[in-house]
Amino acid sequence: MSDFSLPSRLRQIPLFTNAAEAQIDMLTRHAVTRRFAPGETLFIEGDSSAGLWILENGRVKAYKLSPDGGEYVLRIYGPGETFNDLAALDGASNAVSVAAITSVTAWVIPTPDFAAALAADHALALAVIQGLVGRQRRLMLQVEDLALRSVTARLARFLLTQLADPALAHPAVTRALIAGYLATTSESISRSLRVLESAGAIRFDRHRIVITNPDILREMAQV
Repeated sequence: MSDFSLPSRLRQIPLFTNAAEAQIDMLTRHAVTRRFAPGETLFIEGDSSAGLWILENGRVKAYKLSPDGGEYVLRIYGPGETFNDLAALDGASNAVSVAAITSVTAWVIPTPDFAAALAADHALALAVIQGLVGRQRRLMLQVEDLALRSVTARLARFLLTQLADPALAHPAVTRALIAGYLATTSESISRSLRVLESAGAIRFDRHRIVITNPDILREMAQV
């Protein structure tokens, strides 16, 4: 039997750390749990938003499709993270599509209930603004990487990010998924991995990538 507690999980999420107890109780009462198998779609870009999503366990990817069907992965989320914030705030349609990478359990706080909590709790509203600013900065860094850095440099930076972001350090985060995140091909990722291995920055443990020298990796990431 799971010992998961939604109120406790909410308190661990920066958005809700300082939220009033009354708002946590209200959001918990209205939240709905959903479960998904690996590869299953949680929601599609352009569809009506169900609300704010909170990941209990598993990994999901937020992505967009190009006109020719190519997939660009904007973000990989892990346990305890929230997503679909924008659509939950303005009630507009989903800005991206999201699919399960692994088996997933997630909670949805309906948009009207989230809006009511924000209106009643200034600390919660401020935390949401700060969270959105942080995500905007991350997107700007992604655009900078795509425009100014080689595939090998982008891959080195991605691997460094794994040290601080457990959502990225998971067996289900495959080379194909990394390629989608870095806007390149699986073949290019494989070539860049060999370059990083030859430089002594990483090694392979079967299919797992092990960082052996973070300093070399930082140098190759151009940070």
